[in-house]
Amino acid sequence: MNLRPGARRHAPAPLLLIAAAAIMLLTGLLVGTPLRAGATPKAAACNTANAAQNRPATASSVENSGTPASAAVDGNTGTRWSSAFSDPQWLQVDLGSSQTICQVTLNWEAAYATSFQVQVSATGTGGWTTVYTTTAGTGGNQTLNVTGTGRYVRVYGTARSTPYGYSLWEFGVHTTGTTTPPPADDFWGDTSGIPAAQNVLELKILNRTNGHYPDSQVYWNFNGQTHSIAEQPYLDMPANSAGRMYFYLGSPTGQYKDFIEFTVGPDVFNGNTTRVDGFGLKLALRLHAHDGYDTQVGEDQATFAEDRAATFQRFQNEVPTEFKHLATVQAPYYIPAPGSDGAFRTGGQYANYFTAYAQANGVNEPTSNIFGCAGSMASNPNMCAALNRHVAGQSQQSDPSQYYKAAPANYYAKFWHDHAINHLAYGFPYDDVAGQSSFISHGDPQYLLVAVGW
Repeated sequence: MNLRPGARRHAPAPLLLIAAAAIMLLTGLLVGTPLRAGATPKAAACNTANAAQNRPATASSVENSGTPASAAVDGNTGTRWSSAFSDPQWLQVDLGSSQTICQVTLNWEAAYATSFQVQVSATGTGGWTTVYTTTAGTGGNQTLNVTGTGRYVRVYGTARSTPYGYSLWEFGVHTTGTTTPPPADDFWGDTSGIPAAQNVLELKILNRTNGHYPDSQVYWNFNGQTHSIAEQPYLDMPANSAGRMYFYLGSPTGQYKDFIEFTVGPDVFNGNTTRVDGFGLKLALRLHAHDGYDTQVGEDQATFAEDRAATFQRFQNEVPTEFKHLATVQAPYYIPAPGSDGAFRTGGQYANYFTAYAQANGVNEPTSNIFGCAGSMASNPNMCAALNRHVAGQSQQSDPSQYYKAAPANYYAKFWHDHAINHLAYGFPYDDVAGQSSFISHGDPQYLLVAVGW
């Protein structure tokens, strides 16, 4: 299991901080001005309604299940999102359609950002454009005039005012023109007909194999039950510990297979997709809770849309020579993780891949143990993560922009991060260090959608 949820201290009690922007008359510049050149949009042109309210929100991390991303867009100033205690961290919201953004409002709790950016994106998985930046954030209630267009908006914090995480009571986004309802979501489908759970939550399996397999040949297996989704697309999920649900294409024991893992409490879901062992099928999860919390993890929709052969070829194209063979040794069924591949084990062609780098950082473990966080690495998650990401000995070990910049590194893991929703993936056992894994957790869950792809 990759589930390692841990309790963290709560951030300090709320403190009202009044932000005052100093006007520099000689230059006409404000502290924290929009980056984009041109006239600042007039506040009057902005809709007064918050386009982010009750929209799906995700975050780089959460302090605990009581401070989810959704709490910052629920219209309730008594609930908040709070992140892990590290930099950088981000909170983003899906507006449902591309919109012209003219203003962002931030209602900070006492744990605010001194340096942050506001960014927009068409996809939410990349192509972020910065429309506002500051290194002199003062917290409190901030109203930021910006100019940008995108479906996704996020606040990206790079420096904290306290030793705690980032914490927002509310995140507001205001747009120009007429706000239109979001289009139907073809990937996740209509969720209005999902039955109410009698147990903890209702699970629905979606066939996203792009026509390669009918519903009658997409199978799931859990707790002694095996069904095609033509027979039974739903499962009323009971509480269980350290569970796995397996998926098969073609037959109930087909070679195209993969799994998700989870621990379900009496009123909480904890789970993830995983690439720790290898890749078998494209998988994505969408968890929705009764309080409006809604988040997604797993392979991104562009990866789901492409043919399986294209994904295998993309892997070979994007990884260095040492990793290319992983896409061929068990093709077309599987891409194994490097820690379980013979080429990286003792006597293999790349057995010394990590040796010199690890020893330079005080670690004497074989390459396979570094990939698999085994041996002494099993009790040293931070070092194992740092070696896999090639940031050992660096000061910014919690900054994802610094990961995989040089060899040796776990380029297998990098590939799955590059092609995952919000770049979150479990590429090795301690990929949850700095909140980079596909682990999701929330109380009072309503339903879980599982997309199974080709």
